[in-house]
Amino acid sequence: MIRVLTWNVWWRFGPWQARADAIATTLATLDCHLIGLQEVWADHHHNLAAQLADHLGMHWTWTPSDRPHRWHRRLPGTTADVGNAILSTWPILDHATLRLPATGGRDDGHQALHALVDAPAHPIAFFTTHLNSAPHESAVRYAQVAALAQFVADHRHHTAFPAILTGDYNALPDSDEMRLLGGYRTAPAVPGQTLLDAWEYAHPDTPAATWDPANPYAARTHEPPARIDYIHLTPPGPGGL
Repeated sequence: MIRVLTWNVWWRFGPWQARADAIATTLATLDCHLIGLQEVWADHHHNLAAQLADHLGMHWTWTPSDRPHRWHRRLPGTTADVGNAILSTWPILDHATLRLPATGGRDDGHQALHALVDAPAHPIAFFTTHLNSAPHESAVRYAQVAALAQFVADHRHHTAFPAILTGDYNALPDSDEMRLLGGYRTAPAVPGQTLLDAWEYAHPDTPAATWDPANPYAARTHEPPARIDYIHLTPPGPGGL
């Protein structure tokens, strides 16, 4: 069994220093093989992904936003970079980055990150991403998903094991952009490519909110609870692999 996690670690908002220790402790407890992280911070001295990988004994790769000043405006006095990262129990053979489009929305330099992981039985094409967040930016996220789906298709490497895609999409499961990503409730963005929502296999009837006003920081937005973070898989390989 392969354990996979996706987590937006919320950059340097709130009590980020204390949260870094809590994140490391939680990840050690969960003992995951593959981890997709969004809003990872880095400065001239430290990179959160590197710190976590060192703590967990994992391999890592990351990609920063090319527009960090957009983030700095939200936290005056902060100069840290922000980006996505992948942590892996197994060596990372290759990696690639996709700059996501933002036409018609706020351009915060969102990207998608790919890592080809040297897992014991078969290589695994693993991805993580973070899309625009404003509720009204569904059309922007739709375009980002279309680019993301092609990125997955271009980097699947045709391994026998399904590609794994993780991320914070800031979108509801029945939104246009998430249906496009899946490709099995509407025409897929890439002909013939479907991405299956792992939640529908694992826990479809249990509470699913990853944005929850029970968290006092989330409550400040006055938005309802929602599932906006996902793990997707391409269809199983031969024999249900």
